Amino acid sequence: MKRDFDLIVYGATGYTGGLIAEYLATSYRGDDAPSWAIAGRSTDKLQKVRADIGAPDDLPLVKADAAEPASLRSMCERATVVVTTVGPYQLHGPELVAACAATGTAYVDLCGEPGWMRAMIDAYHEEAKRTGARIVFSCGFDSIPFDLGVLTLQEKAREKFGRPARRVKARLRKVRGGMSGGTAASAQATLAAAARDPALIRLLTDPFALTPGFTGPSQPSGLVPEYDTSMHAWLVPFPMAPINTKNVHRTNFLLGHPYGRDFVYDEMMVAPGLGDIASVTTETFATVASLFGTGGLKRGAGPTREARERGFYDIFFLGEVPDGGRVEAVVTGDRDPGYGSTSKMITESALCVVRDVQGEGGIWTPGALMGPALRKRLKERAGLTFSAR
Repeated sequence: MKRDFDLIVYGATGYTGGLIAEYLATSYRGDDAPSWAIAGRSTDKLQKVRADIGAPDDLPLVKADAAEPASLRSMCERATVVVTTVGPYQLHGPELVAACAATGTAYVDLCGEPGWMRAMIDAYHEEAKRTGARIVFSCGFDSIPFDLGVLTLQEKAREKFGRPARRVKARLRKVRGGMSGGTAASAQATLAAAARDPALIRLLTDPFALTPGFTGPSQPSGLVPEYDTSMHAWLVPFPMAPINTKNVHRTNFLLGHPYGRDFVYDEMMVAPGLGDIASVTTETFATVASLFGTGGLKRGAGPTREARERGFYDIFFLGEVPDGGRVEAVVTGDRDPGYGSTSKMITESALCVVRDVQGEGGIWTPGALMGPALRKRLKERAGLTFSAR
């Protein structure tokens, strides 16, 4: 079915939504430009965003509100893919996923809320398969660099050893840039939901929460600082690991376990030395705690352009094969992870769905649906690098 737009950016009046719209307006012009629109609750605010990002005066505006399901369905019927930054998704997202699944519309988001993701998989995966809707969660720093980093490492492992690495370790070696106000709001909503429903706590701590019907081997918790002899480095917990690891296991699950049914994976942050463990751990969790409190970033708030452009990240992956073989991969990004890099990653994910990949309907991960095609886009357009040896 021919749609009015290749993509609609829903939530364009928010901070990250505005960055996505700005990226489209400045990076895709002329013959390369997709047909697109921006959407949100307030036409006045959408007009201001359009002017602020320097978009043409005729960039279409679409009024849509999570509290009005009919408006969401109308929006979905006009788009090949909806890009949504309207979170926390567990509070504002179910009706949009339902509308996309019903209308066969593709969907990409920045979700890092595994409890909600599992609920959506249970509720809409089969309907999305029936209608052809390709729904892809976690298309930002959660979890693309990790998902595609493992994919890249496993390609090299098969090339070198003829089989995948059974054990893979992801280590965030360097990072500059903070968590978004939206991420903090999502975490707050998840904690509140877990307080109401103890079963959610079990799901949040289950590495295989997003692989219904499959449970693999025991996985490292990553919750205690440790010395990694294989990397000669002290490690501290990485706050994003609980969502990234679930997505990596779901990619393996959706692709038919190319990493093996006995695949073991974890993520931690590298601390430069023993004396830095306390400071790194304290700084990391102080940042998280401040965002949960009233003094943290508010939804819609974010850093300056200069701060975004000064940001970066470097992730090291180590794969081990049972006979002692090793394979390594590195993923880097040239902007802060929470905003500058994420806004480019989700936009390129949407364009990849529109232009580069087919795939049947269902609820996907970036790695399972788009894999190498998305990696190529991110290297060429979004400032990421992927290497393996």
